[in-house]
Amino acid sequence: MTQDNGELDSLVRRRIRALRLAQGWSLEDLAGRAGLSQSTLSRIENGGRRLALDQLVTLARALDTSLDQLVENAADDVVSHPTVDATRGQMRWPVKAEPGMTVVRRRMTDPPPDNPSRMRAHPGREWLVVLSGTAVLLLGNRRLRLETNQAAEFPTMLPHAIGAEGGPCEILGIFDRDARRGHQRGGDADGRDRPAP
Repeated sequence: MTQDNGELDSLVRRRIRALRLAQGWSLEDLAGRAGLSQSTLSRIENGGRRLALDQLVTLARALDTSLDQLVENAADDVVSHPTVDATRGQMRWPVKAEPGMTVVRRRMTDPPPDNPSRMRAHPGREWLVVLSGTAVLLLGNRRLRLETNQAAEFPTMLPHAIGAEGGPCEILGIFDRDARRGHQRGGDADGRDRPAP
């Protein structure tokens, strides 16, 4: 399924706002960095102004990302299932590995945030595998329930958050270099979106 222009337009506006909030910036802060008026930026975020390419390029630079990442379509198949090699007794999840990746094992007990403004967006890609329990991945407007041994891969430019459902869960998170940097800049106040050491 591909996104129509209205869905992509809405997604880009949410990404701009989520990236601004992830930096802890007010409308005034980002507007100043991008050379826009505060009212123009507000109208861009809330849909009251048409998205212009030159403004998107400027906003992408001010938000420390690329235009490509800012307008990237959401992937339809974010949940993947493992392949089992019975002869070796192994379970594998396909991941496109690249240099600079970080792997983090986390135990989560809290549900994902119920307030969409607590979701974060930043450049990069993230993979996660549920080792035990049930995790809930909020990804844009989607709510994905991931059981033990299920995995997900998604661009972190989509506003996202993760939490446990029905008790503790353990996940293995894999971050590319950009996603790791985005998480290291700080997470939610409760650390929910920050990789644990």
